[in-house]
Amino acid sequence: MRRWSGLALALVALLGGCAAGEMAGMPQTGGSMRPAGGPTVPPVKGYAEGQEVRFIHTEASDAKVAKLLTDMMHSPVLVVPSLAQAPAAMLANVYVFTNGVKGDGPFGFQPDVFDRPPGSEGYSPLRALHLVTWKNPQSARELKSVAEVKAAEAKGEVTIERPGVVVNMPMLTWPGGRR
Repeated sequence: MRRWSGLALALVALLGGCAAGEMAGMPQTGGSMRPAGGPTVPPVKGYAEGQEVRFIHTEASDAKVAKLLTDMMHSPVLVVPSLAQAPAAMLANVYVFTNGVKGDGPFGFQPDVFDRPPGSEGYSPLRALHLVTWKNPQSARELKSVAEVKAAEAKGEVTIERPGVVVNMPMLTWPGGRR
């Protein structure tokens, strides 16, 4: 009888935990923390250290940037002006292409390039926006690392402008890891 009581208690505890998760709207499979039937923030392709990454946009310090990203992803990117006041020590960088190789980036060109992915010193989901423009768009090629972006800048192939915009861009996958 004791054996059955212990088994019954364990089963109730297990089912109670599942039911609590269901009541909170959390799915119990796949490891997703997305509420069942809730909004979806679509992942975006980018590059870090020469490898493909996936990330999301959640907030931007500039209303025009937030609208551009909202329109691109069909998912709201909130405007949080105070992000622009984040100290430099809290920021990593993202390089966004304004021309060149056609692709899925916010301006219709190649994917964004990130420095300091998770696991590296100085990782932060808060990204200082750097706009990369090819001087001769016909000679553009896809760049997949910050080293390649900086080399193109050193050769005079691209210009890089920092407009003072900060975007919250947490990574979902990165070289050697994932959430």
